[in-house]
Amino acid sequence: MRIGIAQVNSCVGDIDKNKSLVLEYLDLGRSKYKLDTIIFPELMLTGYPPEDLLYRPALYTKIDHAMQAILKESKNIKLVFGYPRKSGAVIYNSCAFISNTKLLASYDKIELPNYGVFDEKRYFKPGIKPCLVDLDGIPAALTICEDIWSPMPVRLAAEAGAKLLININASPFHYSKAAERREILKARNIETKLPVIYVNQVGGQDELVFDGGSMVMDAEGEIIFNAPEFEEGLYVFDVSMNKSGKVVFDVPQNAPVIVPQEETIYRALVLSVKDYVRKNGFNGVVIGLSGGIDSALVTCIAADALGRENVEVLLLPSRYTAKMSIEDSVELADNLQVRHHTISIERPFTAFMDVLEPLFKGLPVDATEENIQARCRGIILMAISNKSRKLVLTTGNKSEMAVGYATLYGDMVGGYAPLKDVPKLLVYRLSKWRNMQLRVIPDRIIERPPSAELRENQRDVDSLPPYEILDPILERYIERDQNPQEIIAAGYNKDDVIRVTRLVDLNEYKRRQAAPGVKISKRAFGRERRYPITSGYREE
Repeated sequence: MRIGIAQVNSCVGDIDKNKSLVLEYLDLGRSKYKLDTIIFPELMLTGYPPEDLLYRPALYTKIDHAMQAILKESKNIKLVFGYPRKSGAVIYNSCAFISNTKLLASYDKIELPNYGVFDEKRYFKPGIKPCLVDLDGIPAALTICEDIWSPMPVRLAAEAGAKLLININASPFHYSKAAERREILKARNIETKLPVIYVNQVGGQDELVFDGGSMVMDAEGEIIFNAPEFEEGLYVFDVSMNKSGKVVFDVPQNAPVIVPQEETIYRALVLSVKDYVRKNGFNGVVIGLSGGIDSALVTCIAADALGRENVEVLLLPSRYTAKMSIEDSVELADNLQVRHHTISIERPFTAFMDVLEPLFKGLPVDATEENIQARCRGIILMAISNKSRKLVLTTGNKSEMAVGYATLYGDMVGGYAPLKDVPKLLVYRLSKWRNMQLRVIPDRIIERPPSAELRENQRDVDSLPPYEILDPILERYIERDQNPQEIIAAGYNKDDVIRVTRLVDLNEYKRRQAAPGVKISKRAFGRERRYPITSGYREE
């Protein structure tokens, strides 16, 4: 029996497009590869996560039409794919098994995740029993994503007589997720001795990016096939059951390729930008290029994601902008061959100061004047965006967003934030890795001390602890949920810890208004970390 893993990039809510994708792979698998079975990811017809679209009655009319079209085209082939199944007022996260134009079975997901970015219990009712289907004489159990992270659904499948697990997924990326998946599959194999076909989707969806990495694990618990990460494709192999009842695979040689963590994260960022821009119908992106490392990295990501012809950068110097910042920005733009324009903010900044002078008279200069400069830049970037229908990519990183080192309606202006979950030290690592592929970022951008350049001789360390101190404190407080006492006990300065954790707590209001950005860590700001803005709680 020949099976194909369809590692595809669906679009949330676009039922017709997702149906067409199924039919395209069905035709390819049947005509070119002579497949007996094709397996698609979780919630293939709606994309993942469909969120409150699941409450729209018309969604299910579209799903029914898509199912009928797929059934009609499924002659002499079997299909496995995910869809939301509505029964009366109840919705299930289901897996369809279609064979030769007939829907023979639907399995309902048993384990509904309700943590981190997941809130499936809001929408779905859990299933209660396993579902075995016949794959040319092999009893195969259908399971969905989280079902394999818990022993119970897999145990039920084994007790029902399954010889093979098919696990369809919409499993989002973070930088250690692939290793976690392998460990989970290994754990289920140790418990049941069942081989697994693990199918994951690929692509960006708002704050999530899906990395693919579909796998085949044999009965001995060895990963014998691993599909590429961040790439769509149809991956084909043969499956049979020998006389002793053991399922065996004939897969193409697939030696695992070990890549640097920086490469994996960089590819996740590129795909997230590409899909956010493409799926939302923008003509390209516009970026404020400052001469700093954050905007330099964002520009590289955008050029790699969209092509240089779809990236436009603006240099927006002020009276405090160093000459080297302009020189380095121009050099970067030329290296990437992206269009660049220079617009000084001196005139709008002066105009604002003139208008405000009667109200500011006698008051000392402070962060207000810095914020006005940032907001002048935001107005210009959004004006270009409105005229050209290009999305503004904001360039702030996770370290800055954590402590509020950003200006609302200024440098936070933008529709998407590629670095929102990328700490500053990782920004440096990613920039150096990108330069190892082809040197495009001027060395001076990487080497010079970071500065917002909103006042004379300004440096980030004037307002924040050095990033070598700040980032580890933030990682412990945000991602590990350690309290200040635990962080101090780990060797960090008490004053730094109290100051940093206090800033994190105080700046939730800024993060709530920030552009969405892709999750690459174990805990990202946004839908995964939810704290109240108005709160009297303090960690002493």
